[in-house]
Amino acid sequence: MDFWPACGFQQLRRNARGWLEVTPDYLRWFLKRPELTLVPESCPAEIRLHKTLLAAPTAAVPAADLQRIQDADARHNYQVFLSFRDRLLASGSVEGFYQRLFAQGSVDIPPAFIDLLTQVILRNLLEPADEAQVLRAAEMLFRPQRIALQEGRVLAADRAVVDLHGQTGGLGELGRLLLESQANLRSAELHILGAGNSDKYWESSERHHFLLDLTHEFTQELSHGLTLRLAHARSGLKALAQVLELWVEHFLGVKVSIQPESRIDDPDWRWHLGLDPDSSALLNDLFEDRPVAPERMRRLISLFRLDFANPAEMRADVAGKPVYLGLCMTADHTLKLKPQNLLLNLPLAHHEPQR
Repeated sequence: MDFWPACGFQQLRRNARGWLEVTPDYLRWFLKRPELTLVPESCPAEIRLHKTLLAAPTAAVPAADLQRIQDADARHNYQVFLSFRDRLLASGSVEGFYQRLFAQGSVDIPPAFIDLLTQVILRNLLEPADEAQVLRAAEMLFRPQRIALQEGRVLAADRAVVDLHGQTGGLGELGRLLLESQANLRSAELHILGAGNSDKYWESSERHHFLLDLTHEFTQELSHGLTLRLAHARSGLKALAQVLELWVEHFLGVKVSIQPESRIDDPDWRWHLGLDPDSSALLNDLFEDRPVAPERMRRLISLFRLDFANPAEMRADVAGKPVYLGLCMTADHTLKLKPQNLLLNLPLAHHEPQR
């Protein structure tokens, strides 16, 4: 089954390394997106340029042709696209462009373009896909989430879906739940992805409506004041860890294992990185023994332990030591992963960007 059929993957081809080479059809796919497609108000200069690029997507465009476009927003969109196109072609592959984009220290393309590149890279490395939970976890790398805490469970919902429907009937309670963590769950509306309905993920035209359960463990109160803690065997955190393992190997060529952890009990803690800005700041403070307010700690969704299969591929001063990862929601219960952090901040012995 062709999952995520509208991400542009079919317009690309793999090179010998398994990375995605840019083709004219992939550039045409971008030209047909809402940012660049023609509208009734398009002026003759914009129409000519659009037709020219559809016919020859790699054609050079004189600056004068751009200046003739009357609408300033449209003119800017074409300028951004052409710069993006030229750098994408020069990089030799989608992955090569992505890697260099973040290595240069400043990101100067629209966030929407980054998310599209992330999605098509994931589409490439996840094939063949046979687990709906893994695909739903992979969505977190390019689609922001809303996080809800409900009866001891941590649930991730697609932010765009919640924000679109949060004020309407049907998903209104879902929106309020995920934004305020106070509404009651209604299974008919929430679609928490699990073994019992994973087949519906493949069949549904509204896959983003499925929630992913990121609960670490269940707590059960027993008699005599005893508390039983049970690991959540079907937690979406394990699926997310699997996606991150593939992401690292695909880009960096090193094998790692990643496991969700509920705490760090390591007197020789040496290296860490956050999968989002909030967890980066939190782990830095914990590592430096700086005080952390309880409210910030409550926003920590999970920790992860990353181990290299071959310690020789690590920096000598931390070889054989685990790398700890963090995952946090913001104060308004939003989660936006930054998977590029795994490419920039792992303690590699040596790494050269590849094409």
